[in-house]
Amino acid sequence: MTGVSKSLLGSLPTAPIQARRFSKTRIAQSAALREDYVELIADLLAVNGEARPIDIARRLGVSHPTATKNINRLKREGLAVAKPYRGVFLTEAGQALADRVRARHRLVVQVLEALGVPIETAEADAEGIEHYVSSVTLQAFDRFLSQIR
Repeated sequence: MTGVSKSLLGSLPTAPIQARRFSKTRIAQSAALREDYVELIADLLAVNGEARPIDIARRLGVSHPTATKNINRLKREGLAVAKPYRGVFLTEAGQALADRVRARHRLVVQVLEALGVPIETAEADAEGIEHYVSSVTLQAFDRFLSQIR
């Protein structure tokens, strides 16, 4: 075996199990983009009273056309609406998604902090972890935090 000893690998899962795991990751990657946008839009609305595409692009570190394309996707999915000269607003479904994402983010940050991760690192790492963690793991995180409080 090249580079990795067989003892480190253990055994491979069956093909259907491994395919299901990789599929879960691909689905999460697609959802992560949607979730980042609705969470940011909700934050901008809460702080500034508006979420302009240029501000969304700047904060996500993407071009204005990329932000516009993704905002249009949110609109097609019924998560956002745009008002001329007023920016982007979340629908009820979009706000509900943003609330779920924010709660999941906070939970992941709290677990990382409880493990001794500095807050800035915990916040940055949670941005990735929050999209890939299952509800089973989130429940375990919640139980863990309840036990240490």
